[in-house]
Amino acid sequence: MLTIMKSQPLAYNKDNQEDKEPLFDTVDTLKACLRVFADMVPTIETQRDTMYHSTKKGYTTATDLADYLVNKGLAFRDAHEIVGQSVSYGIKHQKDLSELSLEELQRFDAHIEKDVFEVLSLEGSLAARNHLGATSPNQVKRAIDAARNNLT
Repeated sequence: MLTIMKSQPLAYNKDNQEDKEPLFDTVDTLKACLRVFADMVPTIETQRDTMYHSTKKGYTTATDLADYLVNKGLAFRDAHEIVGQSVSYGIKHQKDLSELSLEELQRFDAHIEKDVFEVLSLEGSLAARNHLGATSPNQVKRAIDAARNNLT
């Protein structure tokens, strides 16, 4: 709509009556999607174990390792390089970062200590993001409470 209206001063290529059809189509599509979601959401069944194991794939804690190294005093560019080497090693040996031993991780930097495994766990990764709108359990509970309050 904005694109159509902002072009008006340059050329009168589209009658303003024709601009409403895409808007009405969008509203109809949105209503249909909401009906589908309203029927779908209550019947969703989660597979917690599958979800949990899936989150451990794909080096999702790589950023946490970089943050860990920065907190140990390394520059982010150096931490980024170390994480890249660690992930490459993990891919080569078919191991997630949390599955690497302390000795394997220390090959890449001596700042890495035993406490790194708190950071490389799924729970540690989630808990580390405890700010508004983040993934920590506290923030998720807050968001759920806020959504419930908005519904009542």
